[in-house]
Amino acid sequence: MKAHPLMNPVHRFHIPVMGTGFTIDSALKVARYGISSVLSLVDDVLLEQMRAWHSKSSGRPYLEIKRKDEDSRAARTTAYLNLLDTLLNEQVETLRASVFEVGSEITHYFEMLPESPLKTLYERMLKTKDAGEKNRLQEDLRRKVVPGAIDVNIMTKVDNAQNRSGEDLPATFSDALSALRGYAQSRLESAVIFSAGINKRLYSYISEFNDFFPNELGEIKKRIVLKVSDYRSALVQGKLLARKGLWVSEFRIESGLNCGGHAFGGKGILLGPVLDEFRHEKERLIEQLHSFWTAALKRLGRPVPLHEMPIRITVQGGLGTDEERQLLEEHYRVDGTGWASPFLLVPEAVNIDEFSLQQVIKAGEGDVKLSSASPLGVPFWSLQTSASENERRTRIEAGKPGSACPKGFLVSSIEFTKTKLCTASRAYQQRKLKQLASAEMSEAERQRQIESVHAKTCICHDLAGSVTGPRQIDPRATAAVCCGPNTAYFSKLASLSEMVDHIYGRVRLPLAEGRPHMFLKELSLHLDELRADFGRRRNEILVAATDSARETRDNLLLGIENYRQLASRMAGEQWDEFLSRLDALGEELNALFPEPVIENAV
Repeated sequence: MKAHPLMNPVHRFHIPVMGTGFTIDSALKVARYGISSVLSLVDDVLLEQMRAWHSKSSGRPYLEIKRKDEDSRAARTTAYLNLLDTLLNEQVETLRASVFEVGSEITHYFEMLPESPLKTLYERMLKTKDAGEKNRLQEDLRRKVVPGAIDVNIMTKVDNAQNRSGEDLPATFSDALSALRGYAQSRLESAVIFSAGINKRLYSYISEFNDFFPNELGEIKKRIVLKVSDYRSALVQGKLLARKGLWVSEFRIESGLNCGGHAFGGKGILLGPVLDEFRHEKERLIEQLHSFWTAALKRLGRPVPLHEMPIRITVQGGLGTDEERQLLEEHYRVDGTGWASPFLLVPEAVNIDEFSLQQVIKAGEGDVKLSSASPLGVPFWSLQTSASENERRTRIEAGKPGSACPKGFLVSSIEFTKTKLCTASRAYQQRKLKQLASAEMSEAERQRQIESVHAKTCICHDLAGSVTGPRQIDPRATAAVCCGPNTAYFSKLASLSEMVDHIYGRVRLPLAEGRPHMFLKELSLHLDELRADFGRRRNEILVAATDSARETRDNLLLGIENYRQLASRMAGEQWDEFLSRLDALGEELNALFPEPVIENAV
C-alpha cells in the first residue's frame, strides 16, 4: 500500500498536540522527515501571529486578517494552514533534491526511519557498489519520500457563541465550528482530531464539507480522528458520525490521567483493559461502523467504496521506553503511539523558551501537579515552576489576582455579568473574592474557596508563551507548561534524532532512577485521585461505600488483574519488580476500602 501520512505513515509514532504554542508549527520542524504532529486550532490570535511571523521569515507578503473582519476566525485558520502546507512542500522538495551524504537532509530522513521495507531499500542502496544501480535506487528513494501530516486538534467543548456589535451571530460562527470551517477550507490533506467529548452540533456540521467524504477509491482528503478513553465512547461516537456518512479513520486512545494538559479520570478505567477490548473488538467495530457508513453514503447519493475501510488504533499517555512501545504494538496490536512530554526536551521538534526548558530539565515528581488551573473546571497538569505559575503567585501576593483575559477563549461564567467572564480573569476573581469575603461560612471553608479562585490561570494566553516570547511576538509573555507526569523522569536535552532513536530502541536516553512502568504510573495516579477525593469528604467510609467509588475500585481491580497476567511480557527481565510494585499498589487500593462495605450509604 502507498504510504499515507495518516493511514500508512512511515513512522510508527506521532507528536500529539501540546498546549497551543509548543506544537503550533512543529510540522515545519519534523514533517519533512515523515513525522506527523498536531497543532491546536483554539487560538486564532496565535495562528494569525504565527502567519505574520512565518510570512516575514520566508519573504512572503502578509495582509493581516483582523479580528473584526468577516468570518475572521475561519479565515485566519485557513490562511495559516495553507501557509504551513506551502512551506512544508518547499521543504520536502529541497530534501528530495539533497545529496545522499552524511548530514544531508535526505540522509537524515532515511536514517531516522524504523525497520521497514523502505529502510531496507535505503540500506540496500548504501551497500550497492555499482554506480548505475546506486543512482537508480537513490532516485527511487527520492520518489518514496513522504512527509508527515499537518494534523489539527479541536477541543469540542471550547465552542462559545459569538456576537458582533451586540448581536448574536449564527451558530456556524461559534468557536469550534469556525475552526472546523477554517480547516475544511484549507488545502491540507491530513486529519482533524476531536477531543474532550461529543459536540453534536459540531459533528453535524462536518457533513457540510466534501473533503470529509470518500471518492470511489475510498480516498478521503480530510480524515476524522477521535480521541477516546474507552471502547464504548469509540463505538457511540463512531456510530453517530457513520450515520452521517462520516468515517472515523483513527481512534486515538489516551490515558485518563497519565497525560499532559487536561486530564479525565474515567472512574478508574485503565489503559490495559481498554486496549484489550479494542484488540478483541476491532474487527467487529469496523464491521458495525462500515454498515452504518455505507448505508448513509447511499442515502446521500455519494460514492460507496468497494472495499472495507481501515481504522487505526493508536495510544498515548505516559510512554517512556522502547519496551513499552513494543508491548503496545506487539501485544495490544496498536497501529502507532503518541509521545508528547518527552519532546519538550527536543527544541528541534517543539517551541519552548529557555526558562521553561530549564525548568522541565530540573522538574521532579513534586513539580508536575494535577491542578485546578484550567478555567474549564477540568483537572489540568501543570509545571508548578513555570513562569506562568510564578506570575500567578506574584499577582496574588500583590493583592491583584487574576488575568487581564486578553483572548477570552475560555469565558464561561455569567455569575456576575450578562456577558460571560473567564474564571481566571481579574474581572471575575475580584467579584468572586468580594462575594466570599461577606458570605456566611466557616473560615476554613472560606479559605478553601479563595484558594480555588486563585488557582485558575490564563492558559489561553500563557500556553502560547513558549513561542510568542522567544520570537518577540509577545516579549512579556509568561509561558505555562502543561506537561504530563512523565516529564519528571526525562532530564536530558535531546536532538530529534536522539529522541527518535530512543523511541525505536536504537539508543536509550537516561531516565530517572525508579521510573515506574507507564501502566503502574497510571494506576498510582488513580489511587492518588481516590485519596484526594476521599480527603475532600468528611466521612471516608461512606465515600468508599458509594456506587461511584465502588465502580472505580472495581475498574482498578480489573486493571490490576490484567497487568498481573501480563507481567512477564510487560516488564521483561524486571518482571519481579513489576509484580512487587503491582502488589503494593493493590494493597493500597484495598486499604482505601474498609470491609465489610457499608450498604446503602448516602
